[in-house]
Amino acid sequence: MCKNGVIRVGTRKSELAMIQTNWVVNQLKTMNESLEIEIIQMATIGDKILDKSLSKTGEKSLFTKELEDALIAKQVDLVVNSLKDMPSTLPNNLTISAVSRREDPRDAVIMHPANYGKRLEDLPTGSVIGTSSLRRVAQLKKLFPDLKFKSIRGNLNTRLRKLDNGDDFAAIILAVAGVKRMGWSPRISYILTTDECLYAIGQGALGIETRADDMQSIKLVAQLHDKDTVIRTVAERAFLKTLGGGCSVPQAVHSWIEDDQLYMKGAVFNLDGSKSLLETMQTSLLVEDQHVLEVVDPESCCEFASITTSHRFIHPMLLKVAGHLGRDLALLLLGKGAREILDEARRQNMERVDDVI
Repeated sequence: MCKNGVIRVGTRKSELAMIQTNWVVNQLKTMNESLEIEIIQMATIGDKILDKSLSKTGEKSLFTKELEDALIAKQVDLVVNSLKDMPSTLPNNLTISAVSRREDPRDAVIMHPANYGKRLEDLPTGSVIGTSSLRRVAQLKKLFPDLKFKSIRGNLNTRLRKLDNGDDFAAIILAVAGVKRMGWSPRISYILTTDECLYAIGQGALGIETRADDMQSIKLVAQLHDKDTVIRTVAERAFLKTLGGGCSVPQAVHSWIEDDQLYMKGAVFNLDGSKSLLETMQTSLLVEDQHVLEVVDPESCCEFASITTSHRFIHPMLLKVAGHLGRDLALLLLGKGAREILDEARRQNMERVDDVI
């Protein structure tokens, strides 16, 4: 698992990434006081591309590849990622061994100081909103057709400086989870409801990735598993995997657990939101008393989960029903024309000559 008794944790260099990684490290040390942990910072492709929208790069694993390469090469023992940055299919012999308790997965509006107290609907026609997410643009452009949406790159500190120190943006949209983790909650003007803006797959959750054959690391980080978050994000990642999308197309979800039922909304959009499909499905999570659990093959329960070791710590049938919900919801949308909408969004994105919509 580790070199010279020290556990090596890989992470991106940004302040938010370090906050998230330090949280994981502190949690592990709280549960295992004798642990020695070294944090190794790395720059990823996504950190280096600052001159164009990530959705136009055509690259996958923009914020994870270098970390995963180091993990495969045994230069680190585990890596901490924002789950929303992780592709639905992982490299061979790597696995998500823990998903921590989810922070609020919704999106926040951060207003320019000159617009303090306003909402998006209060802004003048033509006001520019900064966001690097096609998912947010597609949903908000439909709600606010008189506003303009422009890509804004850089880490959260950079984006906030661009908002505050200039007149280019009337507001920016950021994930609530990142804003809270940075300690910036007072800057949130308001939080978009899921009726206004469904969120990204895995948003708000942290995924701790290890080598699939490193049982020492797997057992260590599995202590961070949050059962409800794992179930919800397994469904969301199965939805993503079945649609076959990524950051170059707008797709979004909202999942929740209520009265032993797992619910999920899933949606796809073209670039300006003028075409969309949205459906909701649910499934029962009352599976732990079924006789089938005595004979189920745990490995078969992870076919859509992309969390291949979770069955050792969370009941495999829960993962199976969650994965099937996400898959079936995606198949329902595909049957109604989702592929055509996503293909149109991809073409629109590649053909536009600037980053304003």
